[in-house]
Amino acid sequence: MTSQDIHYQEEANKQYLRASLDVIKARLNMKLAGTEGNQDAVLSSEEQMETTKVELRKNPAEQLPQYPLDLICAAFGLSVFESEVLLLCAGVELDFSIGQLCASLQGDPRKVRPTFSLALAVLEDPHWSALTPSAPLRYWRLVELGPGDTLTSSPLRIDERVMHQMLGVPHLDERMRGIVEPVLSWCELPPSHQGLVNTITGLLSGDASVSGSPVIQLWGIEAEGKRAIARAVCAKLGMMLHVIQSSAIPNDPVERDGLVRLWERETILIPTALLVDCDELESREIGPSAIHFMERVQGILMVSSRQPLRLYRRNTLRFEVNKPKTEEQRELWRSYLGFMADDMDGQLKAVITQFNLGLEGIREASAEMLSRRRDDSFSDPGIKEPGMNESPGSLLWEACRRQARPRMDDMAQRIRPVATWDDLVLPSQQLQILREIAAHVKQRSRVYDDWGFSTKSSSGLGISALFAGESGTGKTMAAEVLANGLRLDLYRIDLSQVVSKYIGETEKNLRRVFDAAEDGGAILLFDEADALFGKRSEVKDSHDRYANLEISYLLQRMEAYRGLAILTTNMRSALDRAFLRRIRFIVQFPFPGLEEREMIWKRIFPGQVPIRDLNFQKLAGLNVAGGNIRNIALYAAFLAAEAGEPVGMHHLLRAAKVEYAKLERPLTEVGEWE
Repeated sequence: MTSQDIHYQEEANKQYLRASLDVIKARLNMKLAGTEGNQDAVLSSEEQMETTKVELRKNPAEQLPQYPLDLICAAFGLSVFESEVLLLCAGVELDFSIGQLCASLQGDPRKVRPTFSLALAVLEDPHWSALTPSAPLRYWRLVELGPGDTLTSSPLRIDERVMHQMLGVPHLDERMRGIVEPVLSWCELPPSHQGLVNTITGLLSGDASVSGSPVIQLWGIEAEGKRAIARAVCAKLGMMLHVIQSSAIPNDPVERDGLVRLWERETILIPTALLVDCDELESREIGPSAIHFMERVQGILMVSSRQPLRLYRRNTLRFEVNKPKTEEQRELWRSYLGFMADDMDGQLKAVITQFNLGLEGIREASAEMLSRRRDDSFSDPGIKEPGMNESPGSLLWEACRRQARPRMDDMAQRIRPVATWDDLVLPSQQLQILREIAAHVKQRSRVYDDWGFSTKSSSGLGISALFAGESGTGKTMAAEVLANGLRLDLYRIDLSQVVSKYIGETEKNLRRVFDAAEDGGAILLFDEADALFGKRSEVKDSHDRYANLEISYLLQRMEAYRGLAILTTNMRSALDRAFLRRIRFIVQFPFPGLEEREMIWKRIFPGQVPIRDLNFQKLAGLNVAGGNIRNIALYAAFLAAEAGEPVGMHHLLRAAKVEYAKLERPLTEVGEWE
């Protein structure tokens, strides 16, 4: 439709409203005159209105299918009298003279708004039933009653939302602002999602306005995909889509009933559907207010949730929405990256293997990479920042890491890995296992997908590891080394904080962690695993049974997790052997011997640190773990910096005394230091 067509329709609607209001004005003038002589004026106005309709529809290319006033009256089933009441209330807002006529008829210059009493006396085919709360005018809140002594003497006012609709300027009711929001974004759908769109559209076609239509439930962890599917369904049905968070649904029954009625009125005024977003809640957390709302509200209703949701008073059709398949992700990446995808060689496959982004994540990561690449191309070579001039594959990899971080940052501590393989001081056997862990992470796509192991079994494909050893023996550093070498984010989750005494809360906390981590395949480091993985308790009551279920759930998610999950413990002997069998790698971090401690001391100081006459052989005589060695070195560095001199043995002696005091151990290994 051209701007000229729109302008014509606006002008035509204005003329039609003027002609309609002339009829109302003639009826008021006739009543004010108190004679039948003005009946001719009324008839003349009605004839003029019909003539206007005909004239406005002479050009088929520019005709309005129906005027907003007629659409409103037909949609709400208004009688002739009810239609004229609505038009009379609108006339007060649009024509000053109509308000003056109302004031004259009601004997008070301040009473410019009509009442039901005036409407019954003036308008055509009056009937008392139009005044009842169940009649359209009041039930749908097309008009509002002001304060008055009686029903018939209360001033009437047209609802603002209805008024704008009548003028051909529809918009969402202001009372729903901040509660219900339009969904305007659009993204390209993969074939699997488009198939769901076609299925749902076929089920709803021809039934979009019928009350009692089934609730379309879209469930799964792909939040962006569910919203995109709902938006695409509405587009095919020629409708808008609005969304409401389930937590925003009022608990107060009166407020909730008002919201239901306002929304149902909205679906009558404009073709729109509603999506109730429950993605941030577990099924059991969705309260009775939200359930009651979904069971009662009419029109096209879709629900987005993480798990299937049961409604008892309304038919529900459930559709699981998964992340795009591997091949679909490849096509989406190519679509968004354009010619740049051809410059990545095999790097795009590595990105797809590691990151399981949804529709929005793929689009945003592609846009970020292209933007950084463009900035790199046009930047001054003399002022380039570190990290610029990277390959497209490297830029895309880092963009994907950033896309996956926001949800995880709210649930766990992100550790910035700086340690490298050269920093690890471990026996060769442990180092070999750690390198094999890295190899499993890098090659899992080839083994699982290309070589077909994933087709043999869907369980046991996750890569899990247990790091056992005393505090300070390098468990966290080893996780850092793996994350640094694999260019992945490392998140530390304190299991002692995740485990809850409330039944079901532990599984919920773990589910949120794993679901959030799925996008980026981050390395998850669960500290203090013995807080959960103790010897399997004998089931004596319901708490014991649920404790064992929590352990089983964690192991199940670890086995299914597409990234690397690491458990750490100081007490391997406290873990049940049945649980250990389900963990792929077990690395025992031994307490460092004399040679290992000397090697740690030689590597502990960065190259920039000034040192003087350090005896690493004597330092190795301190019988402490690597973590304690680092504490001593750092403390000594601060002492030396304050004194303005290189780090020497006397600084390290002072620092060692402080560390031993923390450990509540006597310092007996220094010998000749003093």
